[in-house]
Amino acid sequence: RLGMLSAAASSAHSLPKLLRATLSIRQSLSSRASTPTTTRRITHRANKHLRSSRSSSTTIVAMATALPRVPLGSSGVMVTEVCLGTMTWGVQNTEEEAHAQLDYAVKERGVNFIDTAEMYPVPSSAPGWKPGLTEEFIGTWLAKNPTLRSEVVIASKVSGFNPGSETGGNRYVPRKDSADCRLDRESILMACDASLRRLQTDYIDLYQLHWPDRYVPGFGANVYDPTRERSGTVPIKETVAALGELIAAGKIKHYGLSNETTFGVCEFVRAADELGVARPVSIQNSFCLLHRSFETELAEACAPSNYNIGLLPWTPLGGGALSGKYLNGAAPAEGRLVKYTKFMQRYLNGPSVDATEKYAAIAEKAGVSLATLSLAWCRTRWYTASTIIGATSMAQLVENINAFDTAAVVLDEDTLKAIDEVHANCRDPCMVP
Repeated sequence: RLGMLSAAASSAHSLPKLLRATLSIRQSLSSRASTPTTTRRITHRANKHLRSSRSSSTTIVAMATALPRVPLGSSGVMVTEVCLGTMTWGVQNTEEEAHAQLDYAVKERGVNFIDTAEMYPVPSSAPGWKPGLTEEFIGTWLAKNPTLRSEVVIASKVSGFNPGSETGGNRYVPRKDSADCRLDRESILMACDASLRRLQTDYIDLYQLHWPDRYVPGFGANVYDPTRERSGTVPIKETVAALGELIAAGKIKHYGLSNETTFGVCEFVRAADELGVARPVSIQNSFCLLHRSFETELAEACAPSNYNIGLLPWTPLGGGALSGKYLNGAAPAEGRLVKYTKFMQRYLNGPSVDATEKYAAIAEKAGVSLATLSLAWCRTRWYTASTIIGATSMAQLVENINAFDTAAVVLDEDTLKAIDEVHANCRDPCMVP
């Protein structure tokens, strides 16, 4: 099985023949019981393009096998099981560091999937925040590496409901101080054109709706409150029609959803079918060991046998909490959850810390780091297409990519069972008030 996945990654012309086999393999990953958890490590010098403040003798750990590629929902596009996230670029990472990450992930490791958004970097509360800066960094990298554009899958996002937003103002030329972010036709077309300019490309492979125009509980909220429903919500049909225009114009290849619900998924599919527009191919929702709500009825709707919409987990490390660096009362000064005290703090609540400690013990027994366990677990889920990683250092990036070495990191049946037992004792602890 692993041999077939490696073959698919290393031989592009054979991918169509292995499509069904790959799907079958992905669905059976969680039942692997014969292969123990192990990690193969190979060290080499850090890249020359790392910041000068880093020692030239720094060693990083790299995997020996090719990264497998899997189908991105119903799109027909094959992507690596690991996607390079970019939301720290422009706040915690410089342009030079962003380019170093891209060079390493794409050129040295074969990652072909990059995710960004018009509002990135985040958090927007960070000093010096400027929406669109992350896309600009990617654009300058693409300009320096024009031959790689056709080799990578670029995903970006248009912001949902956000009135009086700097992100909305950034769509205009010249730039406005602020403007409403909505998912109406005019806003979507303008936002896409602005992203294309910043990315310095004439098409976006996957254009995602960052969050809905209508009210939904999200970003830490999980209880629907009908009193918060808004009048004047943009009809989903209008949104889908605008996306269809972008596809017809060749400005986007496919579109996806994000921070969406089962109701929303079904409504988007219905609207697409009624309009004769392609269906969404992906959904980018919060998903990690501390937040597994996707695996219930939303997974059913998105299953290959139903709407075939691939999950792209965001924050698979729970804002960094699942690296273990905040355990035992630690508060690293450069840690994201320390620097930004109003950002993703739910992953540090009491129940989450208790669960994280238990997962750390499981990782130690399995012989891998907690971060590796957390990412490799996401890969075992049959509904996951590609997991979005994020790193502020090269060492973090290498460790995160290594977790997707299918020949060296495999979670056995006992490990998966132990993970489920922790979850059963406290489901989705980060959502506990």
